[in-house]
Amino acid sequence: MAKTIMIVDDSASMRQVVSIALNGAGYEVIEACNGKEALSKLTGVKIHLIISDINMPVMDGITFVKEVKQLDHYRFVPIIMLTTEMEQEKKQAARDAGAKAWVTKPFQPPTLLAAIAKLVLP
Repeated sequence: MAKTIMIVDDSASMRQVVSIALNGAGYEVIEACNGKEALSKLTGVKIHLIISDINMPVMDGITFVKEVKQLDHYRFVPIIMLTTEMEQEKKQAARDAGAKAWVTKPFQPPTLLAAIAKLVLP
């Protein structure tokens, strides 16, 4: 059975690029355009990994990560930040919130897939 990955990014084109890479690697994909919409989709469905941007309207990625870690059903889901941000304090804030990895945009699909493979158990 395919593993399910949630992509949270306010850029439709970025969600599409990531979706194509993930679908090609055999993953199911759930998309959301911001943290608030993503939280509304966490309704008990099994998610194996979340990929989130940091800079989004309505709810930013770091707030979203903190919210996910409060949900019993999703507390242990690994989260990768996929962002243009490179500042150490943002990376530290994401780690403190519970993010497990950081991939910088623009990204190469093999780089993202390698990060996912380390975090999603077979």
